[in-house]
Amino acid sequence: MNKLLQAFKIPEIRDKILVIAGLLIAFRVMAAIPLPGIDRVRLLQLFQSNQLLGFLNIFSGGALDNLSIVMLGVGPYITATIVMQLLTMIFPALKAMYYEEGALGRAKFNRYSLYLTVPLATLQSYGFLNLLASQGVFPNLTLTSIVVNVIVATAGSMILVWLGNLITQQKIGNGVSLIIFAGIVAGIPRTVQLALINYDPAVLATYIAFIILAVIIVGGVVFVTEGERKVPVAYAKRIRGTRMFGGSSSYLPLRVNQAGVIPIIFAISVLLFPQFLAQLSAIISRDFSLRFNQWVNFFFNNQIIYGLIYFALVVLFTYFYTAVTFDPKEIAKNLQQAGGFVPGLRPGEPTADYLQKVLGRITLYGAIFLGVIAVLPIATQIITGIQQLTIGGTALLIVVSVAIETMRQLEAQLAVREYEF
Repeated sequence: MNKLLQAFKIPEIRDKILVIAGLLIAFRVMAAIPLPGIDRVRLLQLFQSNQLLGFLNIFSGGALDNLSIVMLGVGPYITATIVMQLLTMIFPALKAMYYEEGALGRAKFNRYSLYLTVPLATLQSYGFLNLLASQGVFPNLTLTSIVVNVIVATAGSMILVWLGNLITQQKIGNGVSLIIFAGIVAGIPRTVQLALINYDPAVLATYIAFIILAVIIVGGVVFVTEGERKVPVAYAKRIRGTRMFGGSSSYLPLRVNQAGVIPIIFAISVLLFPQFLAQLSAIISRDFSLRFNQWVNFFFNNQIIYGLIYFALVVLFTYFYTAVTFDPKEIAKNLQQAGGFVPGLRPGEPTADYLQKVLGRITLYGAIFLGVIAVLPIATQIITGIQQLTIGGTALLIVVSVAIETMRQLEAQLAVREYEF
């Protein structure tokens, strides 16, 4: 709180905060404008009975549950970014562009991600409209309305990506993350209201235990998010001309949660794929699409099976994404070129093997943590039997992570101003 008060005393930072607030308000206004022709009662019933749509609503920034004009949120852009990062493993030119060409290469990489966002948003909006039409949410959906709604939803998603980029340019938080953050926070009052409406004095102890558990989980999320293994690094002394360089020591931070929330997004995308495929199959056969959709719903309505698959996918993708984003051989090579080494180890291959071993150990804890966080809502419903009491572990992880990262960038802005003055 003191940092925020200090920030508002500096005109430049205050203007940035107000710009970000204005852009987030614009997002929430658009999230309140629904597409035409919706059966709201049927829509509410569908979201209450479909866990996957509830998770996807988180990543849309809370704009999907009322089918607003920005119902896709920044989901297509996140998917496009993930696909582009996976393609770096296949195409060396893309990998060189992202990792070796500096800021210019990353700007080009992000531009390609934006190009890919458009077809992904189009396909995703078409699939959702077909799904919702088959569930009676759109009673009078015609070909013309499908085309119009697909164009509107795609345009809405691209507008949100643009707003996210404008927020990122203020250098106080990541724009895409803050949009998701704003959607989650905006849904808190409604969640509290539903819990109060359905309050039962007979289960008061359950509500108290729920609140205590929620506080413990928030603390656990902060602890793991901030947790890191510090690998000591020393630098050899080097003499250049009449000056001596090196001889210092530092450390290489290996985060416990190296992958962030990306593995959860991966897992949700995989779990949504069968449902999305069922809707696209309607182009070939309407009857086959209905049977396929019924089978998918039957399978995933079993909370135990769904939870186990979800947990396994999150753990698997945590290892996968960590391997993609952190290359021990490259880190060891960079250390060797800079004259650095891990005490007790030879530079090069032995250092890379050691970093791989340490990373594998801490990633296990991070993967299990993310898996538990992901299935918390399911476990809460099974244990308490109360549908309104669901500790949204994924939402908590996003809120805490975004808040911590935003405060770090704000503190960096304040530190620069203090240094200047």
